[in-house]
This record gives sequence, C-alpha cells and structure tokens, in this order.
Amino acid sequence: MGRINELRLIARVAQMYHGERLRQAEVAAHLNLSQATVSRMLKRAEQENIVRTTVIPPPGTFTELEAAVRDRFAVAEVIVVDCSEDRDGAIKARIGEGAAHFLEVTLKPGEVIGVSSWSETLLRMVDNIHPLKATKAKYVVQTLGGMGDPSVQAHATQLTTRLAQLTGAEPRLLPVQGVLSSREAKLVMLADPFVRETTDLFGSISLAVIGIGAVEPSALLAGSGNIFSRQELAALTEAGAVGDMSLRFFDVHGQPVRTPLDERVIGLPFADLLRIPRVMALAGGASKVMAIKGALRTGTIDILVTDRFTAARLVA
Repeated sequence: MGRINELRLIARVAQMYHGERLRQAEVAAHLNLSQATVSRMLKRAEQENIVRTTVIPPPGTFTELEAAVRDRFAVAEVIVVDCSEDRDGAIKARIGEGAAHFLEVTLKPGEVIGVSSWSETLLRMVDNIHPLKATKAKYVVQTLGGMGDPSVQAHATQLTTRLAQLTGAEPRLLPVQGVLSSREAKLVMLADPFVRETTDLFGSISLAVIGIGAVEPSALLAGSGNIFSRQELAALTEAGAVGDMSLRFFDVHGQPVRTPLDERVIGLPFADLLRIPRVMALAGGASKVMAIKGALRTGTIDILVTDRFTAARLVA
C-alpha cells in the first residue's frame, strides 16, 4: 500500500498545481511540504503518467502534416502554412509570410545570409519582414548572378538590398549574369574584384534562404535571361533532372545532375550549399512537387517552408 499512498499524494499535488492553479509555494504551505518536495512530486507525476501533456494545434496549423514530411524526408524542420487556394500566387504569398516570421525569430546576431535572387517566393518573404532592431546580421550575400533583362532586374537587386536593410546588414551583390555563354566567359567575370568580393563570402554563409525551381523556369527567371536554352533544358530533363537550387540541378533521388552547363553558372556551388549550417528552402505548388522531393533528398535542406496542399502531395 506504500506505493499507492505515495501516488495518491503525488496526484493531490498535481491536482492542486495544474487543476486548481496554485503556485508551488502555496501547495507546499497547504500540505506542509517543502517547495523542493513539491517540485520533485510534480516531476514524478509526469513520469508516472499522472499528468500528461497534450498539445492541441490551433486552427490553421498542421503539426501532423509537418511531422509526416519531416519523417518521410529526414528534414530537421518543416513549416506548413495555411492557404485557402491551391494556386501559385496565393501559395507564394502565404509561404512568404511564414518564412518571414521564422527568419525574424530565429536570426542570430552577426549572421551571414545568402539569398538566391531570382525567386518570387523569396521576394514575398522580404515584403513581409519587419525591420529588426535587436538582432543584426552582418552581410546579405547574393548567391546567384543577378544581372539580366532591365525590366526584371529590379527584383534581384531589391530582394538582396531590401533584406540587408531590414536585418541591419551590409548587402553584397553579384553584379554579373547568372548564366554565361561559356566557361571562359565565366572565368573572366570571376576575376573581377567586385565579383570576387562577393563570391569569397560564400564560404562564410551561416544561413542560406533559397527557392526550389522545377526544370521549367518560373516566369521571373525566364524573363531575366539567366536561364539555359530550350534545348539545354530538354537535355537536363533527359539526364534525369527534376529541379534546381540556384541553377544547380538534381534528380528525384537528390543526386546532383552534373553537365557542362554547371561551368557556365555564376552562383553558389552545390558543395558549398552542403556546408552551410542552416539552409531554409521556400517552395510550393503542384508543378514543383517532384523538384521539392528531389531537393529534400539532397541532404542540403534544414528547414522547408511550404503550403498545406504541397505538403499533402509530398507524403501522399
């Protein structure tokens, strides 16, 4: 009977603390116990399953879906945002909002942030970030060449410089084409001191914020001129590519698809992406499901921000 009596007292302590909302000191005084004893009993109450913690997700959150994606793809963190419409424009807006909040609350002082510049979803994220007062980043580094068609050039420049302003960081732009005509042209551009000043920071990036693209480029990327020809894209598909991160292509199993086209891209190499401590990927939409699956299997992504429709397709 000794154990039953012990458990009965533990249950009474738990009831007073959790059910009657008394402070530990009040429970101790009422039962003539020390506060240290009350604290130990409350821990025992959990160990004995007298007290069980139940998390009730609020409406608009998807903890089970997030857990399913985490388990399926062995990714550390998944943020699934609510979205009323299974439509690209609405999805990008909601993902941008969710990513902005997560970046605001997890950014550490002195971080070097790398951003892939040709992404509409990343632009939506930047639009939703509030100016940070306490936490200041060191640099915001553009990780893919940003020069292109002047009519869309503002997107790449705005994304990098605006994020730098909001985080109190110094922007480091990459003022060259993302895709050069040849390997030789790329080497000439990389020799430019302004370009080298930015690419030298790739190894110091502590947080990369990237988009995941399908082989078929987005309207923004296609309009920028920073893309391969239709024949080259077809060849990538034949080689098994399902998507890209900063124009570094991979197959559905997460293996890099390496072709001579890699030698013409000025941007963050795949090997550098693997070494970055935190990589946050923003992507959603039916057309990107295979690309997201492949990207998650590369082992580079630590945080995925997506929408509920896409998440359901990922684990279907």
